[in-house]
Amino acid sequence: MQVSPIVSYSTVREVKGPLLVIERTRGVAYGELGEVVGPDGEPRRVQVIEVGTDYAVAQVLGPTLGLPAKGSTVRFYGKTYRLGVSEDLIGRILDGKGQPRDHMPLPPPQDFRDINGEPLNPYAREYPEEPIETGISAIDGLYTLVRGQKLPIFSGTGLPHNVMAAQVVRQATVRGSEEGFAVVFVGIGIRSEEAMYFMDEFRRTGALRRAVAVINLASDPVAERILAPRVGLTIAEHLAWDLGYHVLVVITDMTNYAEGLRELSSGKGELPGRRGYPGYMYTDLASIYERAGRARGRKGSVTQFPILTMPHDDITHPIPDLSGYITEGQLVLSRSMWGKGIYPPFDIIMSLSRLAKDAIGEGKTREDHKDVANTLIAAYSRALELRSLATLVGERNLGWRERRYLRFADAFEQKFVKQGVYERRTFEETLDIGWDVLSILPEDELTNARPEISAKYYRKHIFESVAL
Repeated sequence: MQVSPIVSYSTVREVKGPLLVIERTRGVAYGELGEVVGPDGEPRRVQVIEVGTDYAVAQVLGPTLGLPAKGSTVRFYGKTYRLGVSEDLIGRILDGKGQPRDHMPLPPPQDFRDINGEPLNPYAREYPEEPIETGISAIDGLYTLVRGQKLPIFSGTGLPHNVMAAQVVRQATVRGSEEGFAVVFVGIGIRSEEAMYFMDEFRRTGALRRAVAVINLASDPVAERILAPRVGLTIAEHLAWDLGYHVLVVITDMTNYAEGLRELSSGKGELPGRRGYPGYMYTDLASIYERAGRARGRKGSVTQFPILTMPHDDITHPIPDLSGYITEGQLVLSRSMWGKGIYPPFDIIMSLSRLAKDAIGEGKTREDHKDVANTLIAAYSRALELRSLATLVGERNLGWRERRYLRFADAFEQKFVKQGVYERRTFEETLDIGWDVLSILPEDELTNARPEISAKYYRKHIFESVAL
């Protein structure tokens, strides 16, 4: 959308990285869009990120090489950043500003939306209680993803979170839904080889037919890193609220986003908070995470599945710490499980989904789902305690029941948690595998399962066939 400039300034005091400091401004608003033209005549889009009584700070949404303070002119449009959205964006690959990365023209927009979103009245929100099937047993069986939920993955450097993100994009679906299902994938600050992996994977497997990919590279300007998740969420909101889609937004890596936020904050000379991150990072992250949900009277939903890498595997680091306050649980990846060759390497005990209990059971997944999930987690927790004990006293000195728990733990990790990168399991297949590994234990140990459910699904032949 072309907008005529309404105000111009030739009072650029300083160009500091991606930031412009403009003096003697009047009536410039936060978030306002404009452009800066240097002596070379090349226009660059800018966005206001700070305003004062007689100055404004704008971030350049592009490279600033060759852009001096003297001789540059800034024009403001009196408009915020609005993105042209359309259903025809499904199947497309865009950059962090919403421009084509697949060398094809953008489709005609059906609407223009502010990338900062529109606040959803808390009273208009509906409680999330309908499941999304990801095809990954550890998620579907234990920490079920719910439509309208925000459930992050806490990972670490070198762990296969990108492989898992691609698998979720390929496999996730809403069963029995009359509405459409779409995926918005947002890559923030990813390396070129990671971007090539995602694009090749989506094209090769056909996942791109129902997905929109927003790819921001590590070599792109830092200002674009701040825009990328908002561009992806703006497209998701159009698909959900205007067109009735159930949209799953997969974002990787939120740590790169937070690092970009810290870089911009430092460039503005703001006082740092914890570990150098800005004091408003909690509010900024919330402005992204809280754009998930379901709305009363609207068919669609926006579900977020953000991925963040914990620096030094520290779950108390400000990025996972603040994310945990905002989101409804977390899925934690384990370096020790990955060292055993288990994919996906979930830390079962550290993971949590606060909404899963309301999205499973009869009429939603299967009647025994809660029983299976509760019993598997309780039994695995007990088995880990016995593993520690066995290292001290030796497995031979444990009773037969304790040795059964050790057999259960091995089977749980190798058969239930572990699965192939291209292996997709339904809810029913996941629950059946759960009963297979639970049946290694004596039936009277399954105290977290209702007696009538245990009597129906427990496999006695498995218990009798397992040798100690």
